[in-house]
Amino acid sequence: METNVVENEGGRFLQLSVEAAIRIGMLALIFIWSLSIIRPFTQIVLWGIILAVALYPLYLGLAQRLGGRRKTAAVLITLVALAVLLVPSWRFFSRTIGEAREVAEKAEAGTLQVPPPTEKVREWPLIGERAYGLWSEASRNIAATIERLRPEMASFGKWALRALAGIAGTVLQFLVSIIIAGVLLTSGEKSRAFSVKFASRLAGPQGEEFVRLAVATVRSVFKGVLGIAVIQSALAAVGMLVLGVPGAMIWALLVMICTIIQLPAILVLGPVMVWAFATQSTTAAIIFTVYGLLVSASDGVLKPLLLGRGVDVPMLVILLGAIGGMVMSGIIGLFVGAVVLAVAYQLMMAWVEQDADLGMFSTAGAPVPVEGDA
Repeated sequence: METNVVENEGGRFLQLSVEAAIRIGMLALIFIWSLSIIRPFTQIVLWGIILAVALYPLYLGLAQRLGGRRKTAAVLITLVALAVLLVPSWRFFSRTIGEAREVAEKAEAGTLQVPPPTEKVREWPLIGERAYGLWSEASRNIAATIERLRPEMASFGKWALRALAGIAGTVLQFLVSIIIAGVLLTSGEKSRAFSVKFASRLAGPQGEEFVRLAVATVRSVFKGVLGIAVIQSALAAVGMLVLGVPGAMIWALLVMICTIIQLPAILVLGPVMVWAFATQSTTAAIIFTVYGLLVSASDGVLKPLLLGRGVDVPMLVILLGAIGGMVMSGIIGLFVGAVVLAVAYQLMMAWVEQDADLGMFSTAGAPVPVEGDA
């Protein structure tokens, strides 16, 4: 009798184990399948969430001024963000394509001319003599120079087309992310409640504190890293456009990239200064040099003003996040990687230094105050 009971219990246990394994396997299959489906959109959606979290206080303030019309505020913020993205992008692409077409037409017609270089070009470090010789040859006979450099120019042209296509794809990704952020802004309270519930399931009673810390870190990094990068690149673009630097918007983009990965803008503006002394008047070159130095040094003033209170992220974390994100997902990964790794660093440090008795974060001493939690 006892043997039959044991056999029945063993059979029942085996049956339950098989059913549990099948259910877990099906859930895992659905989860992995879902991840595979949304994987191409992960960076875009994540950047949309970051934008929504960063812009939520601005959205609340605008909604109050509009008499509580939240949808109108979300639409206005979305339209302004789209304009900020599309207007410079359209100008960049139209100007780049227009200049390339003009150069190609002049080259075919035989009317393309290159002014001779000044003697200052010889003084350029490392490449001065070679640049002077090639420039002089092009000024005397541009057709022969183009023919001699045809293989190199063909390779450069293919690279330039790929780069333009990549930039266009990145602009499209940013456009979709801004639209996603606008949609999320209108459901900020629901999104916050879901985030708290989800974090509480993962981290227990401290889940809400982790959400608050994540929101504070996102806004801090957005203002202190991305905000400074945008300001410095915009200032650099203004100076280069006034000076008439060829490809000023590309140089400005390089300034933004350098600033995000915590490198000084002078690394990009330095060669432009050399170009200014070689091709412009001495007065104009000196003015631009002083202006460029001020732009490069402005992060020392902007960081204390824009970097969020109570959130201190090491430069190496931002650097690794930005470079890793860019390698993984292109230019949009440059932004997303810096923010995500900074948030992960802050959450890890809060968890490591957590006071087990009080259930609070010893790094802050109290919950991180966040205005207008999203």
